[in-house]
Amino acid sequence: MSEIKVNKISPRTACGTTTLGDSGDTFTIPAGVTITNNGTQTGFGREGSVNWQTGSLKTSTFTAVSGEGYFINQGSAITMNLPAGSPGAIVAVSDYARNFSTYNFTIAANGSEKIGGETEDAILNVDGQAATFVYVDSTKGWINVQNAEDTETGASPYISATGGTTSDDGDFRVHRFTGPGTFAVSAISSISAARNIAALLVVAGGGAGGSVLGGGGGAGGLREFQTSSATPYTANPDILACSGIVLTAQSYPIVVGGGGTGTPGPGSKSVVPGVNSSGLSKVSAGGGGGGTPSTAAPNNPQPTTQGAGDDGGSGGGVSDMRTNTAYKGAGNTPPVSPPQGHPGGMGVDFPPSAGGGGGGFAASGSDAPSPGSSPSPGQAGPGGAGGTTHITGSPVTYAGGGGGGIQPGYTAGTGGTGGGGAGKAGSGVGTAGTANTGGGGGGGGTPCGTGGNGGGGVVIIRYKFQN
Repeated sequence: MSEIKVNKISPRTACGTTTLGDSGDTFTIPAGVTITNNGTQTGFGREGSVNWQTGSLKTSTFTAVSGEGYFINQGSAITMNLPAGSPGAIVAVSDYARNFSTYNFTIAANGSEKIGGETEDAILNVDGQAATFVYVDSTKGWINVQNAEDTETGASPYISATGGTTSDDGDFRVHRFTGPGTFAVSAISSISAARNIAALLVVAGGGAGGSVLGGGGGAGGLREFQTSSATPYTANPDILACSGIVLTAQSYPIVVGGGGTGTPGPGSKSVVPGVNSSGLSKVSAGGGGGGTPSTAAPNNPQPTTQGAGDDGGSGGGVSDMRTNTAYKGAGNTPPVSPPQGHPGGMGVDFPPSAGGGGGGFAASGSDAPSPGSSPSPGQAGPGGAGGTTHITGSPVTYAGGGGGGIQPGYTAGTGGTGGGGAGKAGSGVGTAGTANTGGGGGGGGTPCGTGGNGGGGVVIIRYKFQN
């Protein structure tokens, strides 16, 4: 074995390059040898190493420097601000005082840069915890390479929950309840507060249509809650004032209201409103039942409130009468903001007699046209339109009002988009509201038509469950 002993190896020319060996060669550094780098290295990679700053324990908020590790000796909750990210940048921390569970340690990215793929702070809250962050790229930003992400805080990085029928829309999980149940949250994220915000849709049962030239049933109240940055999807534009729901680890009871039941008339108007739905402490009101006349005689104004539509999430339509607009079933009852529904429409007692449409989430029920009006008489009032949301990942319309009933030979009121049932022309039962949409039932025809049943409600919860 040959041996060369020199004090210095320099390039043959100034500012030149010296190459050691050829491709495939191996250089061995014996035990006990120290290599000191006083310059700049390239191509070696850091391999997760940092220079630990043992002479300066951190006790207050500070900005980190790439290539350094810090011992945290905090007596209150403090923050480490990460440097601007560049591929290969590395920062490490360790809980010197063993009190991260008491004083959570926050790690904040520079500007809009990401940590673990999200523009949220990382939180360390386990006593004695250490973590090493390497900046990879703009997609994921800083990634913790010392612990797996699910052990970064000693808990799940996302919500974990059960209940209802589940489906996934990309990184988001959807729980759909079509009947009563429990939404059980077993774990929440302590890495990011935004991950604990859920979107919620609560639709109550629709009201039944009135009998015998009855008004259409009002749709069940619709309420939607979303924080778009936490659960991005296209929500109904009328609910954007509502924020998402912050979840905690507990069991939430879910109530899904049934639709109202149509009853034979005239003179009978019982059990027609829809039933309330509730979830995550938010309640939507059942839809109002459609009006039913007190007598079977057509073309005869009904001077009593018997023919009035019921109040509710959306109001029921008035039967074959036009004596008092106060008889319209009021929507958004009880009142909430933004409104959960609209009022019903008026019926008409002139030939042909017809009921008004039930209110929908997005629009009021229409009045049945009176003689000389435009459009020409001969049609019962259509139900009000419902509202469309993409909370499940696809556009679905809920809470349409039921159409009014009318005499034989004319046009019954159409159901509002979103599950509203159509009214009936002539003898027969109004169409039922679509199940689990909160649609109102259609008004019954004459001489002995019964109002259609309202559609049952639904409760839907959406949250992020992976990245």
